This record gives sequence, structure tokens and C-alpha cells, in this order.
Amino acid sequence: MSGPRRSPFGVLAVLGGLALAATTLYARDGRYPPRPVTERMLYMTSGSVADRLMLSFDALAADVYWIRTIQHYGRDRKSSRTTGRFELLKPLLDLTTSLDPRFSTAYRFGAIFLAMAPPEGPGRTDQAIALLEKGLAATPDAWQYAHDIGFVHYWHTGDFSAAADWFDRAAKMTGSPGWIGPLAVTTRVQGGNRASARQTLQELLESPEAYIRQFAERAQLQLQALDAIDLLQHTVSEYHGRFGRYPAGWVDLVKAGLLPAIPLDPARVPYAYDAVTHSVTLAKGSPLGPLPQGFAAASRPKG
Repeated sequence: MSGPRRSPFGVLAVLGGLALAATTLYARDGRYPPRPVTERMLYMTSGSVADRLMLSFDALAADVYWIRTIQHYGRDRKSSRTTGRFELLKPLLDLTTSLDPRFSTAYRFGAIFLAMAPPEGPGRTDQAIALLEKGLAATPDAWQYAHDIGFVHYWHTGDFSAAADWFDRAAKMTGSPGWIGPLAVTTRVQGGNRASARQTLQELLESPEAYIRQFAERAQLQLQALDAIDLLQHTVSEYHGRFGRYPAGWVDLVKAGLLPAIPLDPARVPYAYDAVTHSVTLAKGSPLGPLPQGFAAASRPKG
């Protein structure tokens, strides 16, 4: 799905205006340096009000607010602050989609932003689902939104029954691909099965949207990490069975010949091993964390 088509001449005019505005602001800031920003403000918080104010420029205004949404998410994602992160994400997305109710990219990409667990995002799966439901209300035949709601449940909330219901709803919608129906059945029967998760991610990798592909690529790496953690956990248990004690660290496993070297996750960060609980996890600094709990191993060694 996509939003309304933009006129190429209108886009060129907008770009020219933005360039002129940027030049003017740059000259002004050179003479009158701006004061440090001490608070973050959203001048309009009501999508309906913005829609009335923008008159016939709704589509252009939606593009502007979408750009601001991306900037806000990117800035807060890189921020070291522990509080007040991503607080404008929901209202910015509401403004964007109220101005352009058929802005598919904003709904789908925005839902990914909202659902990402900290520190990658706010972890607001409820807001992600509400945003997609808003898109579905505006475009009832958009099976993509129903599929995405199912995927939020599937990947983030671990509610596989709800995920299956939404996948089934998407499968019954006009134009939906044939693979969604079997996915609904598999999800209902197998729950958090990594094989079925890979099937879903493989479909997302074929999306024309770059951000959807990037999310799927990262999720695939997370599944690889989960597989590796299971294998490493088995290796820790094997060491215990052979020596009657648990290893103090990765060096013990390397010396015993059970590992060729200190194991690295798919992001090239060493896995963490807790010598007290004997559990293997991602390191805190790994960009792949946190891992989706719905697909985690069912068992861990006892202390």
C-alpha cells in the first residue's frame, strides 16, 4: 500500500523552498546563534486540528511530520538519556497519519519504531497495534496492516493466539498472498517456533520497503544468536558432565577443547557467561539485544 501520489513538480518546488529556507536559516544562525534547546516541544498534538489547519496541503505536511518522526526516533535511539526517550514518537505518528490517512509507510514503519524494546525503542506494543488498527480503519482492504498486527503479537508480545487470529484475518482479505494462511495455522499449532519465525522473516525480506527488510535482517540475526546460545548452553552442560563442575569462563571451555575460541554473536560481540547461574546470554553491549523472549530456550542449567 502507498499514500497519495505526489506531483513531481510539486516535489521539486518543495525541495527548492526547503533549500532556500535552509540557506536563510544558516545565515541567520551565523549572526544570531540559537539558544541551547532545553526542552522538546510539539506545537500541534491533535491530528484533527492539524488536518483542518493544513487545508489542501495535508500530503505535504504529512511528509514533513514523517521526516520529523524519523529524526526524533534516530536522535533518541542514539541518546544516552535513560528517561524521556521517544516521548514524541506516538503524537508525531498520529499527526502524520491524520494528515494522510493512507500513508502506508508511516503506519508500518511507525509500528516497528513503537514496538521495538528498549533501548532500541519505547517498547509500546499497545501503541504499535493501535497505530496499525488506525491504518486498517482508514484502509479496510489493507491486508498488510492485519499481517503487521499479527507480527507485533508474534515477535514482541508472545501472544501467539492473537497473532494467529490476525494472520488468519489477513489471509481472508482480498489480495493477500497465499503464504499467510499456512502461517496462521503454523502459529496456532507451534507458537514460538523458530522455523516458522524464519519463514515469516523470509517473506519480510522480500518487502519493497528497505526498513522492513532491515528489521527482518536484524531479527534473523537474533534468531541465529538464540540458536548459538542454545548450543553454547549445551557445551557448558557438557563441560560440567566431563569435569564435575561448571566452567569459570570461556577460557575453561577453550582449554578443554570444547570451543575453538571465545564465542562471538552475529554482531561480533562476545557472548556473556554468568559463572554463578551458568547461563549464556547476549552481552549488554550487543546491538542485537534484547532478544525476543517468545523464542528463547525453554530450559537453563540449574545452579
